Amino acid sequence: MRPFKVFLLIESSRASGRHLLEGIVRYAHHHGPWSFYWEPRGLQADRATLKQLDVDGVIFRDVQLLKREVLQRGLPAVVVGHGSREIRGLINVVTDSATIGRMAAEHLLQCGFKHFAFCGLVGKGSQQLPWSKDRFEALSSSLAEAGFRRPQAHILARPGKDWPGQRRRLADWLSKLPTPVGLMACNDDCGVQVAEACKMAGRRVPDEVGIVGVDNDEVVCGLCDPPMTSIDINFERAGYEAAQALELLMRKSRRVPAKIIVLASRLVPRRSTDFVAVEDSCLAKALIFMRDHASSPFSVTEVAHAVGASRRSLERRFRKEMGVSILHEIRRVRTDEIARLLLETTLPVNQIAEKLGFEDEQHFARYFGSARKLRPLAFRKAYGKLVNGA
Repeated sequence: MRPFKVFLLIESSRASGRHLLEGIVRYAHHHGPWSFYWEPRGLQADRATLKQLDVDGVIFRDVQLLKREVLQRGLPAVVVGHGSREIRGLINVVTDSATIGRMAAEHLLQCGFKHFAFCGLVGKGSQQLPWSKDRFEALSSSLAEAGFRRPQAHILARPGKDWPGQRRRLADWLSKLPTPVGLMACNDDCGVQVAEACKMAGRRVPDEVGIVGVDNDEVVCGLCDPPMTSIDINFERAGYEAAQALELLMRKSRRVPAKIIVLASRLVPRRSTDFVAVEDSCLAKALIFMRDHASSPFSVTEVAHAVGASRRSLERRFRKEMGVSILHEIRRVRTDEIARLLLETTLPVNQIAEKLGFEDEQHFARYFGSARKLRPLAFRKAYGKLVNGA
């Protein structure tokens, strides 16, 4: 049986595209063989190229010319969304923007910010890119639920369109925001522009502007000074599932998913939000204590003792400023640390439980499950990196 010939039109200049390719290749290695056509030039392909290749299937970004050709020819195809909404008649790969916006809001609220902003990107014409708009709406909804008004927004034009002028306008907008302000950038590239504009505006990061990006591209996040906090998106698993769906199409199966959701796995904190934006110094000390002791068990009483306050007084301050109890915040900090170890390491669950001071694996699983609605192994399987297959 000859291998399937698959055309990949996915750029590799960013970690998201490379991780998609990694997932696709991993699937092909386990379920192939497949024969790939891909070029480093990324998205620069035309209809003639597609005709010459005589391929069995395509996985591509939603490039307009290629989209028309794929639909006209009825090729088995999976499309990775970027510039447009979902395309009827194709399997769409879309990011979970609702969760992404919510995670950014939760993190900025946990830092104690009371003012919020958003920086997005323009797509066709003057319209904001669909996924950028969805992330803004999710951020706004989560902040509204917490009692805050809709964040101020600034939308950048596409790269190459008067960047110096755009940066000046962005800096002017930033200079007028109330501070300290927690700002979500729709992706890491946009976050870099915000960080550079902050320098022009004389806004210190994170003391005056805390920045959260999306994609967790370590190279791009490192371009910021200080390095940028970002939400990690599991593009590798999405690539694997995209390849799996394409094979079903090429084999003319009827069990084909309508879409593939790219899950947001976790928020990776870096120094761009390493700031506790609360006026109450006692509360700030308590939050820092919790963060610094996340890998060890500690009680509400120990937190109060560490900051020199009575338990009742500290509890009252927490509920007033943070809207949650001390115990709720302890659980959040601890489960965040568990999630980090589940996703960043291959340590067995029982070793993670022991490392974090839990009495037994059952208690550990219940503790984590009550907060994340998934048991540790299920969480790792859903959001972790692929290991020897799916």
